[in-house]
Amino acid sequence: MEEKSSQEAQRVIVTDIRMPFWSMVVFMIKWVFASIPAMIILSVIMSILMLVVVTLTGSMLNMQGMFEGVPSF
Repeated sequence: MEEKSSQEAQRVIVTDIRMPFWSMVVFMIKWVFASIPAMIILSVIMSILMLVVVTLTGSMLNMQGMFEGVPSF
């Protein structure tokens, strides 16, 4: 029999994962808490991006004084 070298890649196919229900619930709760900082970072990036887009399009379309003189309710 031939021995394979330790650096040769082996392919693995996962067909089933057995995990107790409550362990999976705890895992999913941890997953949710781990995603909160990512959502905060993404919302800050999107806010900055939208601020830039609105500022550029507003200045290109000359809308600086668009809402002056509009009656307030």
